[in-house]
Amino acid sequence: MNILIGGAAGQGLDTIAHLLGKSLQRFGFGVLTSKDYMSRVRGGHNFSCLRIEQETPWASAQEIQLLIALNEETYSLHKGNLTPQGRIIFDPDHVSLPNEEKRGLPIALRELAKEAGAAIMANSVAVGAALALLGLTTNVTEQLLHEVFAQKIATSNGKALRAGYDEVAKTNHTYFTLPAPMEKKQIFIDGNSLLGMSALASGCRFLSAYPMTPATGIMTYLAAKQENHDVVVEQAEDEIAAINMALGASYTGARAMTCTSGGGFALMTEGLSLAGMTETPLVIVVAMRPGPATGLPTRTGQADLEFVLHAGHGEFPRAVLSATHLEDAFYRINKAFELADKYQIPVIFLSDQDFADTVRTLPPFDFTLLQHNRYLLDDDVLTSPYQRYLFTDDGISPRALPGQFAGEVVLADSDEHDEDGHIIEDAEARARMSEKRQKKLVALAAEMSEPEVDGADEGDLLLIGWGSTYGVIKEATHALRAQGQRVTHVHFADLWPLPTATINKLFSHFPHSVCVEGNATGQFAKLLRRETGHLVDQLILKYDGRPFWANEIVKEVINYD
Repeated sequence: MNILIGGAAGQGLDTIAHLLGKSLQRFGFGVLTSKDYMSRVRGGHNFSCLRIEQETPWASAQEIQLLIALNEETYSLHKGNLTPQGRIIFDPDHVSLPNEEKRGLPIALRELAKEAGAAIMANSVAVGAALALLGLTTNVTEQLLHEVFAQKIATSNGKALRAGYDEVAKTNHTYFTLPAPMEKKQIFIDGNSLLGMSALASGCRFLSAYPMTPATGIMTYLAAKQENHDVVVEQAEDEIAAINMALGASYTGARAMTCTSGGGFALMTEGLSLAGMTETPLVIVVAMRPGPATGLPTRTGQADLEFVLHAGHGEFPRAVLSATHLEDAFYRINKAFELADKYQIPVIFLSDQDFADTVRTLPPFDFTLLQHNRYLLDDDVLTSPYQRYLFTDDGISPRALPGQFAGEVVLADSDEHDEDGHIIEDAEARARMSEKRQKKLVALAAEMSEPEVDGADEGDLLLIGWGSTYGVIKEATHALRAQGQRVTHVHFADLWPLPTATINKLFSHFPHSVCVEGNATGQFAKLLRRETGHLVDQLILKYDGRPFWANEIVKEVINYD
């Protein structure tokens, strides 16, 4: 069952999507909600898609059964995806449908809202009408209203909700058939909130950032937790200040992170190199959106992989991880903090708009699986005088915090330095210190997770992906299998250092290999070829700022010559 809510910014689409999605979650259904919105406060065309199944769906679907059209543009743009048996909720006082359109269900949304208290509650009327068509009651949603709003506002919206519900009951309509609900505990959370939650549980105590879509949700989530949790959130004047504040916090002992998108990360690259030289732990979430420059601020893509792999001047170790799906990302951002502290390096965590804004129903997370090791120097192994950049076999020097040991000084310098931290220009010392930093890559590479494999070790088709395309490739894999193809899906979450054992094992056992990416140049396919020598047969690329549909991938694979 798929619902699309469309209209202009400012018409309350998010309220409808949230109330419906959260209500359906509490009824016991598996729900996925995705957003498509323009970079403006008012006007334009925005829409949200809700997909309802017994188990939580992996990706949105194009086919629509229920269309909630808050303006005529929504009908014009999406009528082609509405099924013949579908229904359209619309306000006849503000939206006109063609005479031949028989799927419309006219509901005077604004008039009913005015009768309930204010026209602005038309979105609550629409939620009530949708609940009626789905054969559900309003009691769960009314409870939600009282949880979100003050008593007076919740009561008025509850009245509007029931008005929409009762209006549908007066009409000659057909109820939609929903799958049987599951009696299990679920949460309903979006990607940005999930990353913020995991960061907080992982011991992050400082975040500095400049607001930049689509990463801002991480900052707002953590900012809302400041009063009840030991975390400081600072909105910096720009991204240069943001990364340097985070580095300062990390240097003095706080687990720290920053979050941004490609344009903001471009400003952070000097700070990134500073982290590399000073060997200061830092987690940087880069939520990708299409560039270059401002690009498409509210759209999605995977075009910053090569950028984050090579950003910064000079040579220094880093790790690059990515968000594949919500269940995995909760634990993987924790891994990012652990790697940053253990290896004293910057760790870049790649997300994107599709992941950031997608909401799914999920089983509650197991917080006991999260780790919080500080990897700091213990009193019993301190050698005096303390040397911040002591040469070691694995390249990881003992890390102490300023003031941790009485009489010992922690020296850190952005210039090349010796073991004590003093500035040097000696050629031999420079070479040794550079080699020390690069040694970390040996052990770091061993900690990179091999890609997840869904399928047999041999077959007809090897589908390769990375990052947030996980769910849509998974659904495309199932569709291709239903057509008789032997398909194996290999999906990478840890990207650098690139784990290669699994792909080396599988690649030669499939006559056809395909890499699916949200960019124009096949950046991951290039990385794969550089690190393994394997050249995929086919690239399926999408770079219009929108996420993939499963049927697009299936069509491209089938039509490949």
